[in-house]
Amino acid sequence: MNNIIYHRVLLKLSGESLAAGTGHGIDTERLNQYAAQVKEMADAGVQVAIVIGGGNIFRGLQGASRGFDRVKGDQMGMLATVINSLALSSALEAIGQPTRVLTAIDMHPIGEHYSKWRAIEALEAGKVVILSCGTGSPYFTTDTGSSLRGVEIEADVMLKGTRVDGIYTADPEKDPTATKFDRISYDEVLNRGLKVMDLSAIVMCRDNGLPIHVFNMDEPGNLARVMRGENLGTVVY
Repeated sequence: MNNIIYHRVLLKLSGESLAAGTGHGIDTERLNQYAAQVKEMADAGVQVAIVIGGGNIFRGLQGASRGFDRVKGDQMGMLATVINSLALSSALEAIGQPTRVLTAIDMHPIGEHYSKWRAIEALEAGKVVILSCGTGSPYFTTDTGSSLRGVEIEADVMLKGTRVDGIYTADPEKDPTATKFDRISYDEVLNRGLKVMDLSAIVMCRDNGLPIHVFNMDEPGNLARVMRGENLGTVVY
């Protein structure tokens, strides 16, 4: 690959995307598609760290609405992210891409306990680093965990892979008149109340100068296009 514009990235993937429309569980074909795209980036010399949500298995906030204790529900959600992280790690290792799974909660021997220095050491050694358990604390989503980890590891950008092709004035799946932004500022996202990421995640990225690039990860080849700086998706700056 030529003309790569980023050196180190934090890729945020949703757990729901791993389910590939089935609602729950992990779709092997989708998992392998993601792994192939990530390996292509690593082969091109990009340092890739990944945060995956757990919504395809369990979402703490939804559990709380059904009577679960919120803290225990969020902890169950953290465990769901570990399952997804191990699945992606396995898929990458199967195609020859070394990985390291780091967990925000001590979970040896399933994964190593996260630290910035451990993550950067692995990235510089050519490994794809998969960061699980969010922030390790309840009441914080994996969006906030992604922004925190992206800032900590000094990523050039947070790439938010979703099932839509960017940020719109409204939900394009519900409003056919919604129009897409090519670029939008952090403050405009906040002022418009756009549901891009959690408020705390947007503010953390803004306050630390970490741009967010939202794009459709479910279309094979889009990750490479984003890495080449093609006009794809929406950039929050």
